[in-house]
Amino acid sequence: MPHQTSTEPKQSKPKAAATGAKKTASKKPAAKAPSAKASTEATKPTLVDLIRGHLEQEGEPRSAAEITTALTQTHPDRSVKTTVVRTTLEGLVAKSRAHRTKQGSSVFYTTATTSEPAAAEPQQEAVAG
Repeated sequence: MPHQTSTEPKQSKPKAAATGAKKTASKKPAAKAPSAKASTEATKPTLVDLIRGHLEQEGEPRSAAEITTALTQTHPDRSVKTTVVRTTLEGLVAKSRAHRTKQGSSVFYTTATTSEPAAAEPQQEAVAG
């Protein structure tokens, strides 16, 4: 009987090695899949680009819900959620690429025009000079 107990651990060791081989085998296809996704996503515009483009086209303040609806209609192949759009818009505001205005409890966003910072710089120089 002691002989049988010594063979059981030996049997479990090859199983562990087999599962280890399965783990490494499963990692390789997973590593290839994101690179394939990355190449297809590289051709798609980013959500930031889509949001900025939409704001530039509209030219008037839009809420995150309105932007989400418009992007969902324009790009039905993409899953766009209002919370993600709102977070992206807040990121653009933080980078001064968009402006946020509040009207009551509603928040509206507009694109930051490139002429505004250029117009603000000469005014600052005139004040300093």
